[in-house]
Amino acid sequence: MIDNLAAYHFAAIDDPDAVADRLRALAEAGGLRGTVLVAPEGINLFLAGSAEAIDALVAALRADPRFAALQVKRSASAAVPFARLKVKVKPEIISFRRPEAMPLAAPARAPDVAPEALARWIAQGHDDAGRRLVLLDTRNREEVAHGTFAGALTLPIDNFTELPDALAPHRDGLRDATVVSFCTGGIRCEKAALWMRADGMDNVLQLDGGILGYFERVGGVGYDGRCFVFDDRVALDPALRPLHDGAEAA
Repeated sequence: MIDNLAAYHFAAIDDPDAVADRLRALAEAGGLRGTVLVAPEGINLFLAGSAEAIDALVAALRADPRFAALQVKRSASAAVPFARLKVKVKPEIISFRRPEAMPLAAPARAPDVAPEALARWIAQGHDDAGRRLVLLDTRNREEVAHGTFAGALTLPIDNFTELPDALAPHRDGLRDATVVSFCTGGIRCEKAALWMRADGMDNVLQLDGGILGYFERVGGVGYDGRCFVFDDRVALDPALRPLHDGAEAA
């Protein structure tokens, strides 16, 4: 079986080209394929290969004090769902272009809710304080089409940068709710929650670990469908089984 790694970590990187070169070398040494993004704000990884190679790369990263707290999500597939290895240096690990949503510049990380707590809130229909619950999907319409939380607020966006304008008509209706932003693995919902709180919405939380973390820890409670992923598997069900199991590229 092939091991699939999804991971990101916000950390100040003053040498992104050097970090990218090191990650490329580690991935190539283990025969890993996938996508590695490096930016001054951190790293974002989607890689696949042998479990031993994934373990070695994660261990090497965590040996760097900047990435010691790196959290990872892993799933299995029958074949490698990436055609090749791509390593890129970008201005952001996910483009949002909102300075107030830069985690390293914010006074603190946006408050989060654990998957276990969110599953409980969904089951009871409100948070533990009795406030109504609104789940805000920060992904684009193509991803949402594969699945989302039942009753979630979804927005007609194609790019993450469009979220602030698309959310504007809904803001007044969210004032009395506990709003939980969610996304695939955590990056977009973390940035979105930071931006919303900086913009006056102090009732916003982020889902810790995103949908993939939720699937891993509590399964599909309250979720309809699958979660789109950025490789040849297309989407994963709540048991982290792929819609398509990938195929080795020729």
